Amino acid sequence: MTNRLSTTFAGPNPALVCFITAGDGDTAANLDALVAGGADVIELGMPFTDPMADGPAIQNANIRSLARGTTTADVFAQATAFRTRHPDVPLVLMGYANPMIRRGADWFADQCANAGVDGVICVDLAPEEDPDLGPALRTRGIALIRLSTPTTSDARLPAVLDGSGGFLYYVSVAGITGLQSATIVDIEANVSRIKRHTDLPVAVGFGVKEPEQAAQIARVADGVVVGSALVQIVEQHGTDAPQHLQELTARLAKAVHSARKAGA
Repeated sequence: MTNRLSTTFAGPNPALVCFITAGDGDTAANLDALVAGGADVIELGMPFTDPMADGPAIQNANIRSLARGTTTADVFAQATAFRTRHPDVPLVLMGYANPMIRRGADWFADQCANAGVDGVICVDLAPEEDPDLGPALRTRGIALIRLSTPTTSDARLPAVLDGSGGFLYYVSVAGITGLQSATIVDIEANVSRIKRHTDLPVAVGFGVKEPEQAAQIARVADGVVVGSALVQIVEQHGTDAPQHLQELTARLAKAVHSARKAGA
């Protein structure tokens, strides 16, 4: 099925995937800045009280957002408004199972569909728990994007890939976001290994901060995910964050989009 995600990853260049947390700062202005800077895919984080896969930067963003009273309804309102402003940019919600399934998978999937969400990353939903959310999303044409890590074996990959859509998110380090970076040799080896199992695009994230690093990864992957570095800008610059977000995103986009040509 062709959708915004598949169209984006079918393009001639690797994709830049940018993450911010919903409700942290001026979400609409921050999202618009990412798009203006050249982000190809937007990940919008759903704030949660126990973001166990995230490092300090995104943990703090969750705390700030929840302290402002951000609700799941607010996240969907922001997603709906984003879709109105940016009809062609893929939008992925990223978060944890509790806010997604507490009202039922059908309710959550309906809200995603109504808001124009293209994909969902549920960090703590194992493939064995796919019936809790996956069928409801797929019935509505929404990709359930799974994660793979350096410890995901060849024997385990088929289970991870079964029912996965949009792209596979390769978590390049065994740890939390924003604190460590894998070597390009390790990333290339694991991306090549994953691609022997699937035709899905592979996007690499966790620990990506600088354009030079993003360019290296883009030479061996279909996409590069940047989160903590952008979230830190929101924390540091507050209402002035959009300008700084656009500047960093533009540098990252230039590096990622030119990488395949450089490696040709």
